[in-house]
Amino acid sequence: MLGVGEGVLVGHWTDEVARTGCTVVVFPEGTTASGEIRGGAPATRDFGLLAPERTVSQVDAVVLSGGSAFGLAAADGVMRWCEEQGRGFETRGGRVPIVVGLSLYDLTEGDGSVRPGPEAGYAAAQAAREEDLPRGRVGVGTGATMNKWQGAENRQPGGLGGALLQVDDVLVGALVAVNASGSINDGGVQQALTDGTYQHQPADPFAGEDDSQELANTTIGVVATNAALDKLGCYRVARSGHSGMARALLPAHTDGDGDALVVGATGQVEADFGLVRLMAAAAVETAIRSVGRH
Repeated sequence: MLGVGEGVLVGHWTDEVARTGCTVVVFPEGTTASGEIRGGAPATRDFGLLAPERTVSQVDAVVLSGGSAFGLAAADGVMRWCEEQGRGFETRGGRVPIVVGLSLYDLTEGDGSVRPGPEAGYAAAQAAREEDLPRGRVGVGTGATMNKWQGAENRQPGGLGGALLQVDDVLVGALVAVNASGSINDGGVQQALTDGTYQHQPADPFAGEDDSQELANTTIGVVATNAALDKLGCYRVARSGHSGMARALLPAHTDGDGDALVVGATGQVEADFGLVRLMAAAAVETAIRSVGRH
């Protein structure tokens, strides 16, 4: 699905009845990573270690899960799987796998009492492979929805989108779970604002009877490249990825979204940094727009 070089693996765990799931991206050893969060309502695990100034520069796996903050428990199973594989940051007490978790809110789409946990994360990691996997309403995208800024009654199916771009020997892939407050940007809102026909909706589409639903969103994803980047470079590429998100979704990065991207660089080729940033923005935009076609 990401297809950016040997050793980048993707696996799903899906509960079609409860309408939730998780998706695991396993990186080859030595992958450098960073990321960025935008929006007001993130649910993450160990995302802070991705900051450019933090000590550890490499990541073993990224877990994208439904279940809101409950779904972050799926990372426990991925930690166990990585430990069994001998993966992790070397310490005097043994290797500690570096597993970052990102979750989206899907608790109202099916059975909210069922959330991806350690066994789900382990199963997704165990199933991870290089071959292209299904996208759409699968894995982390199973219970995803979008267009909630137009009112809860107007929400539409979201899902998991992907894209792979190549320029010469440089590869950049994006895997994005779209559970957005906003909708796919087709230019209609901008046109309505320009010609004066825009009908304003409340900023909180759930305001009134149940304000607790205002944070029921979030778009999360992974960008992978075979380019050689340091940790600061990965962070700056993540920022470019968010530019692609903002082009594809309107509105994006709202107070009710916890939009987050992780960038992993496997370091197999030397590449122009500006090109990688351009490709990351385009890959994220393309991945998100593909969700509307599933």
